[in-house]
Amino acid sequence: MVIIEARDIRKVYGNLEVLHDVDLSVEEGEILGLIGPSGSGKSTLLRILDLIEPPSGGELSVFGTDTVAERSRWLDLRRRMGMLFQRPIVFNASVYDNVAMGLRYRGVSGSDIDRKVKEALDAVGLSRYIKSRATDLSGGEQQRVALSRVLVTDPEILFLDEPTANLDPGSTATIERIVADLNREAGMTVLISTHDLAQGQRLAHRIAVMIEGTVAQAGSPHAVFHEPGSRKIAGFVGVQNIIPGRIVSRQGGLTTVAAKDRRIISATPSPADEVFVVIRGEDVSLHRREPGYEEAENLFPAKVTAIESMAPFVNVTVDCGCDLVVLMPARRAEALEIHVGMEVWVSLPAKVVHLVPQNGP
Repeated sequence: MVIIEARDIRKVYGNLEVLHDVDLSVEEGEILGLIGPSGSGKSTLLRILDLIEPPSGGELSVFGTDTVAERSRWLDLRRRMGMLFQRPIVFNASVYDNVAMGLRYRGVSGSDIDRKVKEALDAVGLSRYIKSRATDLSGGEQQRVALSRVLVTDPEILFLDEPTANLDPGSTATIERIVADLNREAGMTVLISTHDLAQGQRLAHRIAVMIEGTVAQAGSPHAVFHEPGSRKIAGFVGVQNIIPGRIVSRQGGLTTVAAKDRRIISATPSPADEVFVVIRGEDVSLHRREPGYEEAENLFPAKVTAIESMAPFVNVTVDCGCDLVVLMPARRAEALEIHVGMEVWVSLPAKVVHLVPQNGP
């Protein structure tokens, strides 16, 4: 069931248009990740969906309510949602009082407050700090206090705006585990904006990519990262190989593209003749000699021209008639004794060669 439906959303601050033509739907019980460059409008969109501020135009339905037509219902709707911001907000009081604050404003009874606070702190693993002063805790622990203050109100939708941007890897992993558990065990709907592409892939069921103030593509993590809809999206999601080319044939479900001095076979159909060949570095395989067993449609000789360490991986650039970057584990590169000037063979299946039109957005 669709729990949030946004259509043609716009947001303007003075002469600055921050959002335009935003279409987005959120299913009940899913984790939706919002990714995109800084300034693409992720945080603004979250604030609009959470009814913190109104859109300048468009339609927005939350829990089946037309929020544009029924502004009087915003408070009731907001009480069914919760937002966690990038920087934890804690008050100079005990952890217990920090978490209980929202419930006291809502007039919840003392016994219910006590029960709910203890349950929320248990959910984030902070029960032992219940009497501690929140400002004495680490940044990661303060973020969990802030999260428990949201959870204590039992939100049906949880909005997370870059919740781990300032946290160490251990605290990040803890927050991610809590969010995943809330979604899996309680069926909580989660919208998370993140600059961490790996985090988006780990947590989200679907990902929406925001580019220049609009949702440029939405789909499964695999579709977004392996089948980006444009060159801009491919570049943002970290595709190492974006090569201009021209289609020279289409036959039997396969498309052949001339890319510089190399012809590359793709399983992607394309209505345009001028395309970008999009290949993730991890989908390219290197071999010391020509493999006799390889079934990949693309198999050709190459020479190593550069090696860049990205521990525990390496980027190996090869010249095979066009430059290709291969992402491989450093140990694998060591085992193959990869070095600049080395003659190698490159293989890649047609299904990992994605094509996008050059004249696209």
